[in-house]
Amino acid sequence: MKLYIKNTILLTLLTILFSGCTETFPLLTNTYEEIIVIEATLTNELKNQEIKITKTSKFEDEEVKVETGAVVVVKDNQNNEYPFEENGNVYKSVTPFQAEADKQYTLEVKTKDGKIYQSTPQTLTTVNPIKSVVPSLVTNKDNETGVQINVNNYDPQKSSNYYRYEYDETYKVVVPRWSSLKLITTSPQSVALINNDPSTRTCYSTKKSTEILLVNTNDLSEDRVNFPIRFIEKNNYIIGHRYSILVKQYIESLDAYTFNKTLRDMSSSSGILSPKQPGLISGNIKCINDSSTKVIGFFEVASYSEMRLFFNYDDFFPFEPVPYFSTCDDIPFKFCFGGDDCSGESMIYNINNNLMTYISNAGINYTLVDAVCGDCTSFSSNVKPSFWTE
Repeated sequence: MKLYIKNTILLTLLTILFSGCTETFPLLTNTYEEIIVIEATLTNELKNQEIKITKTSKFEDEEVKVETGAVVVVKDNQNNEYPFEENGNVYKSVTPFQAEADKQYTLEVKTKDGKIYQSTPQTLTTVNPIKSVVPSLVTNKDNETGVQINVNNYDPQKSSNYYRYEYDETYKVVVPRWSSLKLITTSPQSVALINNDPSTRTCYSTKKSTEILLVNTNDLSEDRVNFPIRFIEKNNYIIGHRYSILVKQYIESLDAYTFNKTLRDMSSSSGILSPKQPGLISGNIKCINDSSTKVIGFFEVASYSEMRLFFNYDDFFPFEPVPYFSTCDDIPFKFCFGGDDCSGESMIYNINNNLMTYISNAGINYTLVDAVCGDCTSFSSNVKPSFWTE
């Protein structure tokens, strides 16, 4: 659900529509209704389960409002209770537990203003782990060549039907213009060369998927999934060396799938005149002590599986130059002060603010490049993930 839910989107669209096209105006919310938002997926993983509770925000708000001080508990139909406690921006179960088949689970949230929110009972969906995650070289409909990553699954009992996917992608970054020497300032008008730290050459970045990725096999002759979860163009630097994707699969109930599909369709509405205008999404959570109180969210109990894939750039493009997101052109500086062609002050500024890195020099003539070309820690992390393999 994340940032897709904002009850002010429709107001903003209407403001744009009726304000004309030529006048500049600030996008501010004139009317605002604060609504609780509950994101809760209980899985069959043995872990500290997580529940996220926030509030709708105004258009101009930069941060999501986290609901603090709530009492959160999951109950099953065998009189077991699983309490949750605040942990950063989420609520985590006090002890690890996992959803089990043949049990019904109910979420109950009591906020500090006395409102009690309760879900309908939910049961664990079919356990059907991912069968494979496969990369292949393709040319897509836009005539772009790249790597297509597909996730595959099959349920011979045809009892899974509704799938939701997420992924985390991690990629190795090797800066193309790294130097064994580093330029530092020793005074307002002097510099020196020292040995560079080798750990600034190679980094690892991780990004999470943001789309709601859904597959429905209910109307197919087989409960078989061959879903294109990610396409990466060959000139995208994230696959320039070594790339990994962790695909996460949730098998959902029909109600959970319908909720997420509605959320996806509303969030993907592109035009201000689109018929898909946002509204309050009906979930399976209600305020049981105040029927007039609105709530957005869904409590689902889903079977979960995951699979990780690695590949290298030369597995698919062995004769292609390694792509990068910057041209990394040489930037010359004449390290002197006061003359018309002197650029000492500018060079000092770029060094002190880590905007550029050293390549070479001949006397007072220096060559630098943008920091993203010579120091990967300027935009990424040089800590190798624990799961990483070469």
